[in-house]
Amino acid sequence: MTFSELGLRAELLRAVEAQGYTVPTPIQRQAIPAVLEGGDLLASAQTGTGKTAGFTLPMLQRLADGKRPGKRQIRALVLTPTRELAAQVGESVADYGRHLTLKSHVIFGGVGQQPQVDAIRPGLDVLVATPGRLLDLQQQKHVDLSQVEILVLDEADRMLDMGFIHDIKKILKVLPPKRQNLLFSATFSDEIQALANKLLDRPAMIEVARRNTTAETVDQAIYRVDREKKRELLAHLISQHNWHQVLVFTRTKHGANRLAEQLSKQEIPAMAIHGNKSQSARTKALAAFKSGDLQVLVATDIAARGLDISELPHVVNFELPNVAEDYVHRIGRTGRAGSEGQAVSLVCVDEHGLLKGIERLIKRDLEKRIEPGFEPDPNAKPEPIENGRNRGGGRAGQGRGNAQGRGQGRGNGGQAAGQRRDDERGQAPRRRRGGGGGRRQA
Repeated sequence: MTFSELGLRAELLRAVEAQGYTVPTPIQRQAIPAVLEGGDLLASAQTGTGKTAGFTLPMLQRLADGKRPGKRQIRALVLTPTRELAAQVGESVADYGRHLTLKSHVIFGGVGQQPQVDAIRPGLDVLVATPGRLLDLQQQKHVDLSQVEILVLDEADRMLDMGFIHDIKKILKVLPPKRQNLLFSATFSDEIQALANKLLDRPAMIEVARRNTTAETVDQAIYRVDREKKRELLAHLISQHNWHQVLVFTRTKHGANRLAEQLSKQEIPAMAIHGNKSQSARTKALAAFKSGDLQVLVATDIAARGLDISELPHVVNFELPNVAEDYVHRIGRTGRAGSEGQAVSLVCVDEHGLLKGIERLIKRDLEKRIEPGFEPDPNAKPEPIENGRNRGGGRAGQGRGNAQGRGQGRGNGGQAAGQRRDDERGQAPRRRRGGGGGRRQA
């Protein structure tokens, strides 16, 4: 099957061809016709399978022949959990819609608000937004959501994890009751099912991959190592195997900074990206990494969401995530859309419980390796995980973690979720309001 067989108009096919795509992915083959029919959609597919084009292309087609928006009005609203993902979706809207007369824009926190207000004022066909900033502008009456025809919740599972459910509920209250709703998620969790039941009207359902599975094209391996030797092992693997474009995940912002500095001192070019970095610094680091000028990008989970790097060869879990589902999202940065990739996790004795939780989730035992010269001490004792949010087990054998850890990890009112919402809005924790910003798309 080709894109031309999916019922897309010529302007969109030209744009798809210009991007170098000829054969739609499984999610695209199913989602595009379903969205074109005008009904609601609940779709689950692994990250990197082409979800963005799966809703962007048919959405643009449905908007192309409609009436233009009025002042401050929005015709299609795409909500994303992070700035990076918003920017990525915005680029896709601009790229695929370049031969159409539609206007779009991206808004998120962390940069100046006024350019966003100016862009919205004449009205937009497509607005891509993070929930916090959108709600701020809506409450300030800078945006009118009463005429939204299409609502897209992208990576809805992550939005729930980050504590955006209350913001989403507030946004839903000001949307018109009659609209097309598209919900895309990497997983079909119980929480997603509950949201879908409230939001969607007799939706078409698409599940391309089994729940919480990892891509077959990703080679996954565990290196057992002592916690204090992780950095040396990482530098060794990068140098020994001549790895380029390595995305490394750490558990904390401080850890990301420290690791990037240490690698740079070993003549391995590295930069950190996380919520405390300015938007300009995040954009600069990401651009250098995408172009191949930067060898290693060290990221936290919140900053890495939405990173779309074609044929990214290597993902390294310097530290395992506290939430097992995040492992699936992390390694989904490589092996995208059928390409091959390698995912390596450096696991010390503290993380044996987390590893068991991950293997239980993905229903497979991961290959265990020991690198000569980096053999772990068999008598090493586990220590508590640094930030204490150990959903899935912080110590070896700790199991699922305590109730406090679960609450914070899921983002249902814990401190961690509050900090993540603040980051998305561009606020310091505990502050009510912050700046905003965006960039013109199309």
